Amino acid sequence: MKVGLFIPCYMNELYPQTCKATYKVLKNQGLDVEYPLSQTCCGQPMANSGCAKDTETLAKQFVEIFKNYDYIVAPSGSCVSMVKEHYAPFFKNNKDYEKVKSSIYEICEFLHDIIKVENLKVDVSFPHKVGLHNSCHGHRVLHLGTPSELNIPYNSKLENILKTVKDIDLVELERKDECCGFGGTFSVHEEDISVAMGKDRIADHINSEACIITGADMSCLMHMEGLINRENYPIKVMHIVQILAGETL
Repeated sequence: MKVGLFIPCYMNELYPQTCKATYKVLKNQGLDVEYPLSQTCCGQPMANSGCAKDTETLAKQFVEIFKNYDYIVAPSGSCVSMVKEHYAPFFKNNKDYEKVKSSIYEICEFLHDIIKVENLKVDVSFPHKVGLHNSCHGHRVLHLGTPSELNIPYNSKLENILKTVKDIDLVELERKDECCGFGGTFSVHEEDISVAMGKDRIADHINSEACIITGADMSCLMHMEGLINRENYPIKVMHIVQILAGETL
């Protein structure tokens, strides 16, 4: 299979190491991975701000760039959900978009559902207490885990993958699928609420004695990292791909 690697624009600029870790994890699975250099933003910030014309331009560019790959994989649940759930108004009976929509995956979803957990090539050790943050888009839109409000047996694709890592200690959180408060432009327009929600999530991890907060959306981790750095909280953040790639603290 040929995989097109989609890296969200903010990650490309602010978290290049996480982007490289994503590529490494995919290559470790023996995949043919390409990173199209012409890619830009998926359009989510523009869509959130009501800029439909700009969003349409980016959506059509995205489809044109990635339409010929067997799979499109990205380390961001929110960007993947943008493509899958919010591009449709710009495409009427378009085969290229339908192809892209059905073949784009968040990386944990791809590893879990396409490669399969039992086939994963993950030979790393991470001897630390880790708390898993379930981002809203990944958890509730992409179904990476079971939302607690459904009151059905719990399952988490991220946890299933992390359990393949040697020596990792996944802590139990009090509220394991609560929003961190980032929400993209929400954190700008509703700063006080966003900060309060972020501090609540960090406190839950600290109270559970985690030394690392991990997750599948760097945007959520970025939001909490900013609060951690500002308040000097005794905890760090790492994207799940960094753990799977064998990075250390």
